Amino acid sequence: MSQTQKDMTMYEHIGELQKRLMIVVVFFLLAFVASFFLAEPLIRYLQHADEAKELTMNAFRLTDPLKIYMEMMVFISLILTAPLILFQVWSFISPGLYETERKVTLSYIPISLLLFLGGLSFSYFILFPYVVEFMMTLSDSLEIQQVIGINEYFHFLFQLTIPFGLLFQLPVAMLFLTRLGIITPMMMAKVRKVAYFILLVIAAFITPPDIVSHLMVTVPLFILYEISIWISKIGYKKVLEAEQKLEMELYEEDINKD
Repeated sequence: MSQTQKDMTMYEHIGELQKRLMIVVVFFLLAFVASFFLAEPLIRYLQHADEAKELTMNAFRLTDPLKIYMEMMVFISLILTAPLILFQVWSFISPGLYETERKVTLSYIPISLLLFLGGLSFSYFILFPYVVEFMMTLSDSLEIQQVIGINEYFHFLFQLTIPFGLLFQLPVAMLFLTRLGIITPMMMAKVRKVAYFILLVIAAFITPPDIVSHLMVTVPLFILYEISIWISKIGYKKVLEAEQKLEMELYEEDINKD
């Protein structure tokens, strides 16, 4: 292949990437408009949920309500756009995959979205109520009157829930990297102690400094990692089968040529 052909191929890839990015941007803007009508009901629900109904929300700055409204719109827009983003990423890399791998990796998109929502649900319905109760109990024991700012409350909520949505992507990410041949289950098992330490540090950053909430985070993350290894083994087996099938096909082609 000549240098000119290589340059043209590179430009074609860049052009395709720009086209896919433009599709994502346009859809995000449409989702942002739609989120204008969804943000207020969601904010009201979160304000009056069991975890927050006993709290009085205060705005310490004139722009706090608008800031929360805009951040909620961005959050909703990203969730609505996430399936399209994943599909565009898949479409961009799928030409380099086998036909069976294309079908399998395409199924990762709804699984990834479900895991993200599962992570959000776990952190909001199980972890978040305990953390709020712990903070309020600590304030009462220290005779501190809590004055809750709506900006701080929602930032704390996002800080606790969104990382869990991303961490719950671990099994899909590991399976995807395994199918691409970047990692193997043997490699994941070998670095298990290092991975556990990293997950332990992450849990320490997103939880209050008490042992119960820390365990409520680290134990599910450790379980997720073990599930990721198990799923990676399945993906690795599929990779080996695909490689063996390809070798057999090439061998049969060589025999037919002879």
